[in-house]
Amino acid sequence: MTRKKQSGPTEREIEILKILWQGGPSTVRQVNEVMNARQETGYTTTLKLMQIMVDKGLLSRDDSQFKHLFTAAVSEESTQKQLVGNLLERVFSGSTEKLVMRALSAKKISKRDLGKIRELIERMEEKQK
Repeated sequence: MTRKKQSGPTEREIEILKILWQGGPSTVRQVNEVMNARQETGYTTTLKLMQIMVDKGLLSRDDSQFKHLFTAAVSEESTQKQLVGNLLERVFSGSTEKLVMRALSAKKISKRDLGKIRELIERMEEKQK
């Protein structure tokens, strides 16, 4: 039986990655406590998810000590790029313009964020010259 290739981490896997990106290396119990503050999650469920994530290459596990420590094996930036790339292709048929326009119209944007977006566009235009 072949498994369908995932287009990126699942919602629950992203939740675990965010916990590890913010808090650094952690035990299953530590991750589970943070998850429980948001939504009740059983310890064994968290453990199984994290074991699967190790198998998928999303986490690394240091079992050199009594308590196993888990670390994100993928960076936040690379994960975001992968997910945005997948979204761009699946939902917007590869149209960066449509993706950006939808993102900008989805919620109110602060003047500070608009300024950063303008700076990014200007830098990208400079690179293309």
